[in-house]
Parts: sequence; structure tokens; C-alpha cells
Amino acid sequence: MRTLVATLMLAACAWPAFAQDPPAPAAPTTEPQHPPVRAVRTDRPIAVDGLLNEDIWKNGNAITSFTQRDPDQGQAPRQRTEVRLAYDDDAVYVGARLFDSAPDSVVARLVRRDDDGGSDAFSVMLDPYRDKRTGYFFQVSAAGVLADGVLMNDGWDDSSWDGVWLARVQRDHEGWTAEMRIPFSQLRFNANQMVWGVNFQRSISRLNELDALVYTPRGQSGYVSRFPELQGLDRLKPARNIEVTPYATNKAEHLRFDSGSLTEFNTDNPFHSGWKSTPALGGDLRTSLGSKLTLNATINPDFGQVEVDPAVVNLSDVESFFQEKRPFFTEGVSVFRCGNNGANDYWGFNWPEPIFFYSRRIGRTPQGSTSSADSSDNPLATHILGAAKVTGQAAPGWNVGTVQALTQREIATRRNFDGTDTDYGVEPMSYYGVYRFMHELNDRRQGIGLMTMTTARFFDGGSDPLRDQVNDRSVVSAMDGWTFLDKKRTWVISGYATASQIHGTPARMSSIQKGFPHYYQRPDRPGLGVDPGATTLTGWSSRWWINKQQGKLLFNSAVGALSPGFNNNDLGFQFGGDIVNAHLGAGWQWEEPKGWRQYANVLGALASTWDFGGNSTLKGFYLGGRAEGRNRWSYEANTFLFGPAFNSRKTRGGPLMASKPGANLNLYFDTNGRNPWFWWVSYNPNFSQDGSWTQSVSNGVTWRPIPNLGLSGGPEYFLSHTDTQFLRNISGSTMTGSQFAELEQTQLSMGLRADYSATPNVSFQVYLQPLLSTLRFHDMKELERSRTYELVSVTDPIVSDPGDPVVTLTRAISGTFASLRGNAVVRWEYLPGSTAYFVWTQERAAEDGVNEFDVDHSYRVMSRAPANNVFLVKVAHHFDL
Repeated sequence: MRTLVATLMLAACAWPAFAQDPPAPAAPTTEPQHPPVRAVRTDRPIAVDGLLNEDIWKNGNAITSFTQRDPDQGQAPRQRTEVRLAYDDDAVYVGARLFDSAPDSVVARLVRRDDDGGSDAFSVMLDPYRDKRTGYFFQVSAAGVLADGVLMNDGWDDSSWDGVWLARVQRDHEGWTAEMRIPFSQLRFNANQMVWGVNFQRSISRLNELDALVYTPRGQSGYVSRFPELQGLDRLKPARNIEVTPYATNKAEHLRFDSGSLTEFNTDNPFHSGWKSTPALGGDLRTSLGSKLTLNATINPDFGQVEVDPAVVNLSDVESFFQEKRPFFTEGVSVFRCGNNGANDYWGFNWPEPIFFYSRRIGRTPQGSTSSADSSDNPLATHILGAAKVTGQAAPGWNVGTVQALTQREIATRRNFDGTDTDYGVEPMSYYGVYRFMHELNDRRQGIGLMTMTTARFFDGGSDPLRDQVNDRSVVSAMDGWTFLDKKRTWVISGYATASQIHGTPARMSSIQKGFPHYYQRPDRPGLGVDPGATTLTGWSSRWWINKQQGKLLFNSAVGALSPGFNNNDLGFQFGGDIVNAHLGAGWQWEEPKGWRQYANVLGALASTWDFGGNSTLKGFYLGGRAEGRNRWSYEANTFLFGPAFNSRKTRGGPLMASKPGANLNLYFDTNGRNPWFWWVSYNPNFSQDGSWTQSVSNGVTWRPIPNLGLSGGPEYFLSHTDTQFLRNISGSTMTGSQFAELEQTQLSMGLRADYSATPNVSFQVYLQPLLSTLRFHDMKELERSRTYELVSVTDPIVSDPGDPVVTLTRAISGTFASLRGNAVVRWEYLPGSTAYFVWTQERAAEDGVNEFDVDHSYRVMSRAPANNVFLVKVAHHFDL
């Protein structure tokens, strides 16, 4: 803990003195500022029906000064737009008349929420704090589909937030109209500062046109900071609003195998012998804490309606990373973004950027090991007892957020060989806490933040076997920030410094030290070494970028380090460690349209990586470019050439191994995503002089045969030869003991999706992901000497197999794996914020010993595989109290 505190104190003391400087004037801009927009108070009710027939929409205060951003930046729009704003004590109202000279050509596609489907659309952006960096956006398409989210970092957006608001549209001979009601209860603002920022945006699909009051010019930065003032919001008194959404679920499941283990297909498991029904009650709470903070809480949550994770075949030492999809954790997650604030771009080459808050750790798959038994009943996930989240601005320029969660102790049951049952713990009760503070100062020219993640676990007595399998507590703290170097905000330095400490029993800490990403047992790394009596592990990391924000010349450079002891995996996600990394990159962009070209750039960079022992683990050169045509077709190509180096992770705790030169190539093309037909293709060949190579070809198609039906999908074909696929480290060898095999892998996967919307509030989605993969291991070899690529063939040992007494190790782990995952979801938002779900989820998987790829055979393996089926009904009803 002393090391952790000392590291953070050092980072704080090293922070530049700009934090104490007096406020600087706003950055000058060459564009004229848009005049303020004014909202008009109304005392008469407004029926949100899209008709715009109230008197308030007939006044002469229409906002019409839109300008093209695309395709012809700065030119007058091809179609006229009129917008008016009104408000009462409860909400702000927006009325928009979107004229169109060809009203029958307005594109209006019915899709699910937060997806405009390439439709014509109208958006309003609000910056209620007038901090010129954050805000909200609300969009309605010409089909009446809603989309919303938050704005952050003066140019990025996050559509995971879903507010409770209302919008309606109408089509007529003049084009279409939109009417919105955005309750003040959905917004956080300072009641003493009622000048907001506002912007409007219109997209016209068939013209590839985007019109707005203000926009970020090509080659420049800053978006929210350009918003004109919204004035006229007088005499507002923010009321404390409480939103309660209780829900009831009933889950019926028939589990044929343990989906957490791809090899346990026991169809005679007595615990999974039939259907099991599980009813449950829970609820969500959302309320304001004053006018500046929002509290979200959930009790006994159920997220059965979210899309299933894709199946993967992972042969690396890094766990598979999956995106968060659970609504409670995705909404407002941008508040907890740490380390990448201030700049508009962050490059990285072989840099394993840690994710400080990986919310999927809350409710994770239980970590405890299962005992040998004839059959067992293992929980698939840890149950969340409750969670709470507070976000907002505690004071002008002070953004704060916290997440608190508690998960229950999980118990598995095994059926012993004598017929008796035994219960044993697989995950202790756990507490998770996240705390985030960010202070912006000097008119956003600088920012400094602090984020802390804590985990504590509660075991069942001092002899609980889980003590040797799970950390009992951990803390990770990070300080991040940025400073602009010039008045025009062209150059910015940003980055972070962080430290971690985990605590557990000596047995647990020994296991951590020997595993990814630490590998303290490496024989050629003096100064490391496994400490069998250690009860803590401490480490640190830091990364700093300098970025040129605007102009034709692009520049980005960074240097960073992850110490061997850094570990944030209790509440974060770590892709690597023991690394010092730096790159120097530059490029050029053509932002003015010319001929067929809408935009183009070319980028180049030099990158190097070392471990903390001073061994060079990467020397490479990157060259790439991108172009977009006036027709919205995109072309991308890049290559990365790497020279001879060393690999400190190839042997997974064994000696350092040499790596040979090679190259990666990526080619990509796509068409206009707003058209009914959209397709893309990608080709990625890689090779190394050690004889290893991979080839990957993937493509996808999206087709909308009718406005309310979308079909999308495409295959990915992956083929590879790996010269040294790690198998194991053995003791007592006359060589290094690190053994490998050559691996031939062929994989075919596909993602298929269908979206049908009967109305903007009733939708049906189907998602399927078949995966067929064949692995063939052969020709075992052992690394002869450290720091070389000298390999010696070794005998493939015979392993125990009652069915085949001569089966070898490489043959035993070869074979075909086939999987099919998917779900079907009917979603009905019967009232704003109130939703009913009907969900069917199926997962089937199986494997056999055939190690030659054959689509027909793999399909038969998949079709005969046992299936897990889950049916879920969930009704959540929203109340405003």
C-alpha cells in the first residue's frame, strides 16, 4: 500500500503548475459565431403529435440558418429547415418543419431504437451545463424512430444512454415535420445558470447531406464548444423527480450442458434433466439529487433480454474480451472513461491499453474451480443483489460519478459417485466500488481527474477454499488529464498515471505471479522471481500522448509503460504487462472535396517496445491510408512491418524466445451505408519468417427489402499455420522445457441478423452466430536455448485414453469444434419507459476428434449437439412519482 500511495503522490507532484493558473481567454476562432437561439415560454399545453398546429409553432422566431457539413461544407442546404423552441415548467419542446421538394423521396425506415437505419432524421443537441464539452443528443427519424445519447470530450458521442422522452413525426406534401418533448427531469443542469448550448442537425439520406447550425469543420476539432447559446429559459425550478420501474420476469430453461466449458456435454446430468422455471421480481430507480446529479439504482436485476456473446476459439494467454450490453451498465458509462480525455485521437501500436472499469466483472462467471464429479450444477453467472450509480456535475467544471454494487455468494452442487450431493462455493460475496472525479479549468484548456476502483470479497470463514482461488481485495487508482499548449488548441498533451495493489493468500498470490500477464517465474529475468510468501502484488502504469488536433498535417506520439506487477483485473481488463512502448507518427489529410474524393489521409509511424528487462520485443513501421468518395464509398489499406525481436510471453513463464521479422496487411472497402443495399469486404494476410502465416477474408451485406425489415450478415473465413503454438512447460528437460507444436487452424463463422419493426415501439430481432473450427496439432518441438528460435523435435507423448491407448498429446487436443448461438427478442414499448420483452435464447456446442476441416461434417457435429434453451418473459413498467 505504501508503494501505491507513493506512486500516486509522485504523479500528483509531477503534475504541471497549469492547474493553478488564472483562467485564460477562450480560444479564438476564424468562423463567425452563430447568434443566440431563443426559447419561448408557453402556458398552453402542447400535444406532441407531429402536426405543429399549436400557436406557439406559428410565431416568427424560426431558426433557419442551417449550413451544409456534407457533402459541400459551408454551402447552403439543398432543402429548407425551420426549427422553433418552447418550454414550460416541465419540459422543453422542439418543433421542426423539414421541407423537401421531393416529399415522396424522403427515406423513412422502421428500425429499432438508437438506429436511424439510414433514414432522414432530425436531431437536437443540448449542453445544459454550458461547459462546452458535454451534453445530450435527441434524434427522431422520418419514420418516428428515437435515438438519444450523451456528448463527451467536445466531439465524441455515446448512444448507450436512453432517456424517457417523446417525439412524433408527420409526412405531408411539403416534406415532413417533427415534434419533441424533452422533460427537464431527464437533464442535469445548473438552476443558477440558465444559458445553455444548443445545436440542430438534419440528415437527408438520398443526397448524402448533413445540415447543421454549427459543425466541426474538416481538419479541425471541437464540437460542443461551438454550440450557440440557448437563451430564454427563465423562471425554471428543477423539481425532484423520482422514476421507478418495477419489473417481473419468468425464466424457463432447459440446460443440456455447461456453457462455461466447451468439453462438458453430459446429457445425462440429473441437474439438467428437464425444464426449470424461475420467477423473479426486481426494480430500477432513477431520481435527481438536486439539479446537478442523477441517481440510478437497481435491485435484483435481470438482463436476459440482451444479445448473446459470440462464440470464440481462444488459444492465447489473454482472456476473451466481450462488450458490455446490459443497460444499467452501458448507460452513462462515458463518465467513467479514464486516460483518454482531452485529445481527439489516440494512436497505439502494440500498446495493451488497460480498461480501468470493465463492468462485466460485476456479475461475472464464477471464478472458483469445480471438483471432479459424475455431474454438477454450476451457476452460469454471479447474481447481482443490487447496484447504484450517481453521475453529474457537483459544481461548475467538476464531473463526478460512482458505481456501487454487491453480488451474492454463488454455490455449485456436485453429484458424487456414491449418489450423494455436496455444495461448495464457486464465488464469494463481493463488493465493487468505482469513484470518478474530473475537473476542467481555464475554459477547458486543462483538465485533471482521479479514478479509483475497489473490490472486497467476503469469504465463508477462514478455511473457505475460495481464499486460495480469488483475491480478497484490490484497489486501483489512476490520475489523468490534459493541457493544450497553444491558444488555438491545436496541440494537446494528455495521459494518465495509475497504480494497483491486490491482496490474497500466499497460494493465491503465487498463482497470480505465475500467470498472465506477470510470469514472474521466467528464468532469464533477474529481479523478478516468484515470492511464495507474498500476500500482495503492487504495480504501476503510465502513458502520455502529444497530439495535433487540427490542420492538414497530422501528428501523434506517445510513450507508456506497464510494470510487471500491475494488475487491474478485479474490476478492469488487462491485455498485457511488463512493457515499455513508444511511437512517433505523422500524416497528411486532404479534407477539401475534389473530383471523386470527399476525404483522404495517409499515416505513417515508427513503433518500439521493450520489456522491463531491456529486451526489445517489437520494432516496427506502420503505413496506411483511407479515402472516402463523394458517393460515400470508403477504401482503407495499411501495413505493419516488424523486425527481429524477442518474445517474453511466447513460452508463458519459460525463457525468452526470439521472434523473426514479418508483416501484416489490412485491406477494407465498403459502400454507402445509407442505401438499401450496403456491403463491405475485408482481407487480412499476415506472415512471419518463422513460417507462420494467417489469412482472413470477411464480408457483410445489409439489405432492406422494405422500410421496416433489415437483413444483415456475412461470413468470415480464417486459415492459419502457426509454427510454434505453445503447449506446455515441463521440468527436468535437458533443454529449456518449453514445448510447442505446429498448428493448422481453419475456421468459418458467420453473424446473421434480422430486424423487423411493426411500429416505432414494437420490434422483433433475431441474431444467429454459427461457428465451425478445426484444429490440427502436429510435430512437437522444444526450444533448445533461451533468446533463440532454435527448436528441436521431441517425441509426442502418449496420454491416457481408455478408448484409444495410443492417442498422443497433440492428437488429443486436435479436432473439430462446432457451435451455434442465437436469440430472438420481441420488444414492445407500450408506454414511454415501459417495456415488455419476450426472449428465446439457444446455445448448442459439440466437438469431436476429426482434425480435417469439412463443412458438412462440422454441420453434422453442430446439428447433433445438445442445446441449452432459455425462454424469458419480462415486463417493466415505468412510474413517475
